[in-house]
Amino acid sequence: MRIGELAALVGVSTRTVRHYHHQGLLPEPERRANGYREYGLRDAVELARVRRLAELGLSLDEIRDVLADDRGRELREVLAELDRDLARQQQAIADRRARLAALLAQQELHPDSAVDPELAEVLAALPVEGSSFAALDRDVFALVHTAGGPEQRAELLDMIRPLAGNADLLPLYRRLDALAGAEPDDPEVDRLAEELVAHLPPVMAERMAGRIPGEELPAALAEELAPAQLAVIHRLFALLGGGD
Repeated sequence: MRIGELAALVGVSTRTVRHYHHQGLLPEPERRANGYREYGLRDAVELARVRRLAELGLSLDEIRDVLADDRGRELREVLAELDRDLARQQQAIADRRARLAALLAQQELHPDSAVDPELAEVLAALPVEGSSFAALDRDVFALVHTAGGPEQRAELLDMIRPLAGNADLLPLYRRLDALAGAEPDDPEVDRLAEELVAHLPPVMAERMAGRIPGEELPAALAEELAPAQLAVIHRLFALLGGGD
């Protein structure tokens, strides 16, 4: 039979057959004198097998490994691993649906509703009240939490939870706002950095100590800060032992 007949018999496209040839998953018969390839029953059986393995979710590399060794044990191991992967995906989907259900159950949705509920509770208690720097801080916390793994998220929550409800921070945030038009050598830079160090929760100060500000501040974030504001952050790290 011709390639079109083979493809129709197994239920795939001729393009798929050619792709399997190219990937080395299906032997390619020699062309006959008339220029056409002739496929037999064995080719149809092999093609059907490749299709079944692909439908089970195996990658082409995994299918190639299975075909290279017909032992049932290897196939069983591959399928067992695939089953575990599917179970993990199923659990991840269930977790996401549970979070969505919790969001949909809220009567009012706001920007913080899209983040982890535990983080949203902390963010809601942070002093902002019109401070652009405080709002930026909240956005950074949400970004770091979203991008981090479980350990990083837990660490971030431990660091910022003591900030929640701390009314002393709002005047400091407003002083940072006021530096938007100042020069980096403004005397307020050193004064404010020293006061910020005094108000940092111990767990945050401990984890910031010894770190280099350039490693902690992504370039995109640094670009959001005015020169004097950035100077405060660098001075803050220096006071904690992480800078010059």
